Amino acid sequence: MSRDGVLLLGGGGFIGSALAKRLRLDGVPIYVVGRDNGDAMGDMLPRCGTVVHLASGTTPGSSARYPMLEEQNLALTLHLLELIQTQSPMHLIFFSSGGTVYGNPATFPVAEDSPLAPLSYHGAGKAAQEILCKTLTTLGHTVTVLRPSNAYGPGQTMRHGFGLIRTMLQHAQASSTLEIWGDGENVRDYIYIDDVVEATLRLIGLPDDCGTYNLGSGVGHSINQVKDVVETTCCTVLDTVYRPSRGMDVRSVVLDNTRLRATLTWQPTVGLADGIVRTWESIQNP
Repeated sequence: MSRDGVLLLGGGGFIGSALAKRLRLDGVPIYVVGRDNGDAMGDMLPRCGTVVHLASGTTPGSSARYPMLEEQNLALTLHLLELIQTQSPMHLIFFSSGGTVYGNPATFPVAEDSPLAPLSYHGAGKAAQEILCKTLTTLGHTVTVLRPSNAYGPGQTMRHGFGLIRTMLQHAQASSTLEIWGDGENVRDYIYIDDVVEATLRLIGLPDDCGTYNLGSGVGHSINQVKDVVETTCCTVLDTVYRPSRGMDVRSVVLDNTRLRATLTWQPTVGLADGIVRTWESIQNP
């Protein structure tokens, strides 16, 4: 049986859908499994040499008061590992979270060897899953960990508490009220979806890779700065309400992408202003 397929766990989400589209265009056999259909993985794994684990059912906000929600993410990952360990050597690419696992880092941009100090249960769950996945290397499998920053772009749907740029554009379109937690000066690293897909494709082409990589633009923008760009793009002023800050929210994080750039000869190609314009146009002309 051929093992040239790629299994996308959580492939129906924003990044997974964009990656699946590109893989199909490249003629790669893909098998998409939702996070609620983990039982199907056992039938598909023998046909695959690569698994891209994108599945997550939580956000920092959704599990803030309900840490048990993270149990479903851990259970799915453990189920996947159980299945993989019965297969001949394969490559697992696990999508962690560059925006949450470092907490409030002491240096900017933050590199991969910086301490993991998550402030949210979601970030802690991602850090735990990184360690769990890496244990597969003792059984001859290869494991790549990707820590993406805030991905955005065409194809991203509205999801409560997730996707700042998509949320702002939705409020601009609907002339509704935007809520910002804190003073709007929290800084994040935003990366356009095409740059995420390109980096992932190149890693799929490196089946012996066992690295841990930040996947970000390397540039930070505050929420207020993003809001300014959105308002300029949409020719509107967002009706905005500032709420009290939340302890689970990282104040500032920008990812050092030097390691990924060197490994893949890759670099982000779409800046924030251009990316927001492209995303806005895709919403206006679905």
